[in-house]
Amino acid sequence: MLLAAGILVGAYALIFSEKVHRTIAALGGAVIMVIAGEIAGFYHQEDAIASVDGNTMLLLLGMMLLVALVRPTGGFEYLAIRLAKLSAASPRRLLVYLALAVSVLSMFLDNVTTVIIFAPLTVLITRMLNLNPAPYLIAEAMLSNIGGASTLVGDPPNIMIGSAAGLEFNAFLVHLLPVIVPVWLVTVGLLLVLFRKELQYPPGGRAEARALALDLNENKAIKDPAVLRQVMLAMAIVIGLFFVHHHLHLYPAFVAFIGLVIALALVRPDPEHLLKQAEWPVLLFFAALFVLVGGVEASGLLDVIGEGLAGMAADPGRMLMTALALMWIAALVSAVVDNIPFTVTMIPIVAGLQVKGLPVEPLWWALAIGVGLGGNGTHIGATANIICVAEAERSGVPGARITPMGWLRVGLPAMLLSLVAASAVYALLYEWLFATAPL
Repeated sequence: MLLAAGILVGAYALIFSEKVHRTIAALGGAVIMVIAGEIAGFYHQEDAIASVDGNTMLLLLGMMLLVALVRPTGGFEYLAIRLAKLSAASPRRLLVYLALAVSVLSMFLDNVTTVIIFAPLTVLITRMLNLNPAPYLIAEAMLSNIGGASTLVGDPPNIMIGSAAGLEFNAFLVHLLPVIVPVWLVTVGLLLVLFRKELQYPPGGRAEARALALDLNENKAIKDPAVLRQVMLAMAIVIGLFFVHHHLHLYPAFVAFIGLVIALALVRPDPEHLLKQAEWPVLLFFAALFVLVGGVEASGLLDVIGEGLAGMAADPGRMLMTALALMWIAALVSAVVDNIPFTVTMIPIVAGLQVKGLPVEPLWWALAIGVGLGGNGTHIGATANIICVAEAERSGVPGARITPMGWLRVGLPAMLLSLVAASAVYALLYEWLFATAPL
């Protein structure tokens, strides 16, 4: 356990230091983890390969390529002009509108798909208005994570929890939405305060930006309406299937590739040119992180955390305290390692308590809240975060690059405040939400 934890900490220290590119640091850590695991006998090459979540990797690739097909058509420029006009070129209002849009969409799509669509759009809007895209991209990633935590399909851990506990879509809405709405409001308010300097124009800049936005004709932004219609048809099929994929027993990645194949058949682009537009460093970074976290999981460290919580939950009279402890531990762990392995570890532990007759429903919701909010703490805490960081780098806008410490300066206070708000609301509504569960 100490060896695996040390390698993980070392790799993360390199990632945060930025002395080497995060992909190189993660790949180096993954290789060392496998070598150490082979020598110590706790983690083998087969385990490392199995630890890479193919569904997540292929979902990212499929959606990246679909978005790449939209870029040359002018569709994003059209939406950018519309949003700029709707916000009246107000930086603060624009952040709230974008935050609301990604949060609502993330309730019904997974949050990764949402930010893949919105990140390039955000860069276009901010370029148009001469604003720094970094605050908007950070806000979108965080609020897509928060929005996704409120429904069964919004976040992969929720799908896993719903499947293991037999919880339906409406059950997630009833139990989590009353907690997530106050968290959303508190987080947006905090981001407006933390980004107050960045969400300002230079003297006279707002009037110029507003005049520019009003003068632009969004209809002239579309360069290839035929291709845009074809790709939008494929996107509509993907979004429609995302709503029902769990009923049809389809992986989200397979749904994305159904849409991609339809788009490729209709548009017939140059495959080599299209594949160059995928974010391969991001994909390799995620693969390496999966291997790193897989080594920590194989060492048994996450099981120790889970067993400690199981000991607390054995006393039904301490269920509320146990649920709050689980929420915070899940959040803190998810800020450092991917929330999926932790969720995988906790599900059989909570399910085992349920078999023993304990009223564990509060623990399921606490787990969902914790892993959903914890990813906001660091730039590698959630997949959506990495997508937005990569888009900021890709934008080429001076000052737009999001550094690990720059994210931490905003993400850590936002995560802690959201957890305080979630804990307060959860405790306040506990008896109403779980009438049969003892305090």
